[in-house]
Amino acid sequence: MKTQVQLTLACLLTGALHAQEPVVAQPGGKLKATPAVQFVKVADGLVDPIHVTAPKDGSGRLFVCERPGVVRIVKDGKLLEKPFLDIKDKTLSSFLEEGLFCIEFHPKFKENGLFYISYSDLWFNGSTMLVQYKVSDKNPDKVDLDSAKVIMQIDFPYCNHHGGKMAFGPDGYLYIGVGDGGWEGDVLSAGQDLNMLLGKMLRIDVNNSTPDRAYSIPKDNPFLTPLQQMTLFGVTEKQFSQIHPKARPEIWAYGIRNPWTFSFDRKTGDLFIADIGQNHWEEINKQPAGSKGGENYGWKFMCGSHTFPIEDEKTNPRVGLLPIAEYSHVDQGICVTGLGIYRGKDYPSMEGIYFASDWGTGKVWGLQQDDKGKWQMEELLDLDTPIRPTSGGEDEAGNLYMTHASANYGGPVDPYTAERGALWKLVPADKVPAGAVTAPLQKK
Repeated sequence: MKTQVQLTLACLLTGALHAQEPVVAQPGGKLKATPAVQFVKVADGLVDPIHVTAPKDGSGRLFVCERPGVVRIVKDGKLLEKPFLDIKDKTLSSFLEEGLFCIEFHPKFKENGLFYISYSDLWFNGSTMLVQYKVSDKNPDKVDLDSAKVIMQIDFPYCNHHGGKMAFGPDGYLYIGVGDGGWEGDVLSAGQDLNMLLGKMLRIDVNNSTPDRAYSIPKDNPFLTPLQQMTLFGVTEKQFSQIHPKARPEIWAYGIRNPWTFSFDRKTGDLFIADIGQNHWEEINKQPAGSKGGENYGWKFMCGSHTFPIEDEKTNPRVGLLPIAEYSHVDQGICVTGLGIYRGKDYPSMEGIYFASDWGTGKVWGLQQDDKGKWQMEELLDLDTPIRPTSGGEDEAGNLYMTHASANYGGPVDPYTAERGALWKLVPADKVPAGAVTAPLQKK
C-alpha cells in the first residue's frame, strides 16, 4: 500500500511541476539557419531495410539490416551481392515489428572484430535475442558463425513494440531500447514497472560477464539496490525513494513506449530517443550527457506532453519528463523515426541539427535549440509517400543516412515478393552530385 500511495503522490507532485515547464516544440518552429536538404540514393534492391550503421574501422563500409534476417554491406558505394550475415533460419519476421532489428559494432571492433545483433528469434516465440559475433579472420566481409554468443534474451507477450535498437554510448556501455511489450495502450503497465525490462532503456557492460550473465551491470546504473538490513526509522524520504529491491538493475531509464530509434550526439554525448506514440502524438526525448540515469519519460501516463488516455486529459495525473518535441497524427504523421544529429565536416550548414522523420508521411524535420535554449522544430522536407523512413544512422565521418521500406505493415507478407527498399544519404540540396538519384518530393 505504501508503494502505491507514494506513486500517487509523486504523480500529483510531478503534475504540479509540469505546469511550470515550457511548451514542447512542435512543427512550425524556425531553426537558426534553415538548411535546404535532400536525400541521395546510395543503394536499392534491399529487402525491408530497417537499420544502417558503420563499423568505424577505416574501411568506409556501411552495414544495412534487412528485416528477414540478413545484414548487407555497402562497400565503395556498391551493395555487395553476398551478405555479411544471414540468419533467416532463426529470425521471426512475419510481422513488421519483428525481424532483424539492429547491428552494432564494438567500440574496439578494429582490434577485436566483435559486433552485436538484435533480432526476434523464431524458435523462442519472437523473443528478442542480443547476440555477439566475431568477424571472420579470413574475410572481413563475412561473419564467423561459430563465434555466436547469446548476451541477453528478452521475452515478449505480443508481436509489436519490441524496440530492438542498440548503440554503444560514449561511456563504452551498450544501450538497448526495449518497447513496452505490445498490443496497444501498454496493457501490461510495463512502462512504469521497474520489475520488467519492457518499456525501458537498458545499459549493460558487454566487456565483463558474471557467473549467471553474459554481461555485467555498470556500478553506476540507477536502480541497483544492494542487499541490506531493514530500517524503519531515521531514514529520510529521499533515501526511501531510492530503494528498489525488485527493480531490474539493467534499467537506465523508463516510461518508454517503443524506442524504435535512438542515437548519441558524437560531439556532446547527449542521447536522443524517438519514441513511437499511441494514437495521437509522436515524441522525441533528450537525455543530456552526464545524466545519472533513472529518468521517467512518462508512458503510459503520458504520450508526448499529453496524458493517456487523452479523453481524460483534464483529470489524469501528469508524470515524468516532457519530451523536447512532439507532433500530431492529425496532419504530420504516425510513426517517428530518428535519423540522428549531424556532426560531420562536409556539410557545415547541417551542423548540430537533429533530424527526425516520419514513416507514414515522409516528412523530415530539423530540431535545434535557439539562442534562448528553447527547442525549435522546422519542417525541412516533405517526401512523396512512397518514401518510408524506417531508421537512420551515420558513417564514420558523421554523415547521416536513412533506410526506406514500405514493409507492408500488418503482414504477414513475404518481404521477398514485396516492393524493395533503399538506402539514402542526407545532403545539402546544393551538394547533390551530378546524375544522382534524389528522393521525390510532395508536389505543393
